Amino acid sequence: MTGSKIAKVLGGLCAASLCLVLLGCGQAAQPAQEANDSSEAPKTAQATEVRVASLKGLTSIGLVNLMEDAKAGSTANSYTFDIVGTPDEVVQKVVNGDVDIALVPANVASVLYNKTDGKVQAIDINTLSTLSLVSANSQVKDFTDLAGKTVYLTGKGASPQYVLEYLLSQAGISDSVTLEYKSEAPEAVAALAQDPTAAAVLPQPFATAALSKVEGATAVANLGDVWKQYAPQGSQLVTGVTIVSADFLAAHPEAVQTFIKEQDASVKSVLADPDKAATLVVSYGIVDNEAVAAKAIPSCGLACVTGQDMKSALEGYLSVLFEANPASVGGGMPTEDFYWLD
Repeated sequence: MTGSKIAKVLGGLCAASLCLVLLGCGQAAQPAQEANDSSEAPKTAQATEVRVASLKGLTSIGLVNLMEDAKAGSTANSYTFDIVGTPDEVVQKVVNGDVDIALVPANVASVLYNKTDGKVQAIDINTLSTLSLVSANSQVKDFTDLAGKTVYLTGKGASPQYVLEYLLSQAGISDSVTLEYKSEAPEAVAALAQDPTAAAVLPQPFATAALSKVEGATAVANLGDVWKQYAPQGSQLVTGVTIVSADFLAAHPEAVQTFIKEQDASVKSVLADPDKAATLVVSYGIVDNEAVAAKAIPSCGLACVTGQDMKSALEGYLSVLFEANPASVGGGMPTEDFYWLD
């Protein structure tokens, strides 16, 4: 692809890249994790080489057990994992053909589909809602109690803004809620600590961290649950989506199916033993605090949703973003071939 085409793709992601507030933890990019070395058992001739990129944050947490299995040589495919710091880095790898599978923010998946003329397909949802409503105000017991309150949040001009404004409008309280945007989640936590009458919408693991840093703070609601009350039937509040190169999928459908199965098993094992997973999460540099990681993992929305359930959940979510700002999903809704339902 030409340099001008890449620039066009990256330019279209100006708003979409802010989705990192939902997905990112920490600051520095993690170097590539090689799936096999000379000390491991050799792969069979049938093993397919699969290059996977993910963001340093929630989307990588669900992969840690798969990465460990790959290093041990016990996976059916031969994997190389690359954990990067920003959505733009993943986008460039996809556009350049440097990766076969990538875990990206949900709306970035749609932007890539539109800007590459359908050269990527969605194969699963890897992260559902990571946004929580947190407050130390005893009067805020559910979402509708935000009427008359100030809410601190990040993500102005991106998905968090569109999601919250949509839900407030659907609940009929948008005119009575003051939204105050901060550049980073820790700033929103600090503002909440200074204003106990307010509330904050925070992604994990910052929502969990706020409970220990703000006196009297409680998790009032997961916005994923609020979404189900007001949003299109069957849709869900989606954070991360796994996409695959359409060319790679056409050439290696069985390898993609295998990846999904191994990804699903990894997610389930992470959720089954958060303490063990937290050790791996820190070792891979995804989160720097093992105790916070262990406590946050059950609320991180880790998932592996496929098929028609994926399509219904994602299509409804993208339609809300499209109505708020078409540019946030790449200018148009993906068509049927975006969703791989096999």
